[in-house]
Amino acid sequence: MKGRIHSIETCGTVDGPGLRYVLFLQGCLLRCQFCHNPDTWNINGGYEKDVDTIIEDIQDYLPYIQDHGGITVSGGEPLLQIDFLLELFKKCKKIGLHTTIDSSGGCFNQSPTFLKKLNELLNYTDLVLLDIKHTDTTKHKNLTGMKNDHILTFAKFLAEKNIPVWIRRVLIPGLTNDEQELNELKNFIDQLGNIEKVEILPYHQMGVYKWHQLNLDYPLYDVSPPSQEEVTRAEYILGV
Repeated sequence: MKGRIHSIETCGTVDGPGLRYVLFLQGCLLRCQFCHNPDTWNINGGYEKDVDTIIEDIQDYLPYIQDHGGITVSGGEPLLQIDFLLELFKKCKKIGLHTTIDSSGGCFNQSPTFLKKLNELLNYTDLVLLDIKHTDTTKHKNLTGMKNDHILTFAKFLAEKNIPVWIRRVLIPGLTNDEQELNELKNFIDQLGNIEKVEILPYHQMGVYKWHQLNLDYPLYDVSPPSQEEVTRAEYILGV
């Protein structure tokens, strides 16, 4: 089984607990205005790598990640390559690795085929990092190109399955830092019952150069990162 890979970070510290082997996959259905990896959008981009080769590579890092870390599969959107992800996580579990999926939920659907694969995958998944870009469906579409109804349904689905989740929010001044909306997000989170952690990710422009390389117009060029005061306020509202 081969997957389309964007890149690999062997000592990640921000995508799940402990030290992580982070695998970034190709493909995403969202077109977030603030995306710092637009080069992952095309599912046919990157390069192919099979599961056994990845497991072999991971062996070198097991002494560092096996006890207090693990593997995180991000993107792009890893669930677009759910068959590859399932085989990978099965083999990760055989070598005792903590497994994490970093997802936007953008490809979640309730077709019998997808749900069957997802339910099996969750048997081998220890944690999901779920990005909720916005709770308002219209504003979410303006920000990402896609409505969010199915993403919020995905969050509820994970809660029903009692899968541990960390909620992540990219804080963008003028777009995702409205006090009322943050309170709505808090209310939504409080209803789920499986949220172990909430993370505020301050907006940055470190990926703008990739937009330029792809001849894309970066839409938030005039938006500055949030102040520490704005971050602290959001953390207070969300109970971070």
